[in-house]
Amino acid sequence: MGLGDDIERILWTEQEIADKISELGSQITRDLRHGGVAPPPPIAVVVGVATGAFMFVADLVKKIDLSIAVDFIRVESYGSGTVSSGRPTIPFDLKLDVGGKHVLLVEDIIDSGRSMACLIDYMKSRGASSVSVCTLLDKPARRKVDFEVVGEGKFYSGFECPDEFVVGYGLDFDEAYRNLPYIGVLRPELYQ
Repeated sequence: MGLGDDIERILWTEQEIADKISELGSQITRDLRHGGVAPPPPIAVVVGVATGAFMFVADLVKKIDLSIAVDFIRVESYGSGTVSSGRPTIPFDLKLDVGGKHVLLVEDIIDSGRSMACLIDYMKSRGASSVSVCTLLDKPARRKVDFEVVGEGKFYSGFECPDEFVVGYGLDFDEAYRNLPYIGVLRPELYQ
């Protein structure tokens, strides 16, 4: 019995995810190259939201054909549950200085919007000149807080996610299932 047995159904295959990431990387490259973000390198700081976005960040940066820096930040709002606490915190800070730079926040999934709003405000407070957001999954059915990109920033979204609990490709339930190469719906009896 393997991890895949806990999946009710697959929403996006490994190939579909790879194709979408290629599209996103190409769009981000075009926008940063032509969007008024001036050299010198690095043109942007890609900030991955740990831990869920680690696979997405690794694959996405390979598709961005520009000089970039990469860092990670941690924001917590779930703990071991399946519903956001509504009070995000930042227990793990950046190593790089983002002052005067374009920041591309890369997230695995945006649902309530609270964590992303918190991160955008944080990047502004650190002096970022503009902030873009790239999420692999967007779950607008759960949105509680609207967030806005900053300056010349843009919003990039891979897939619109149904209002179901999903795991795989970095997304977890209680730290499990991150290593699945696809994204699927976790069988409800495993977390209810």
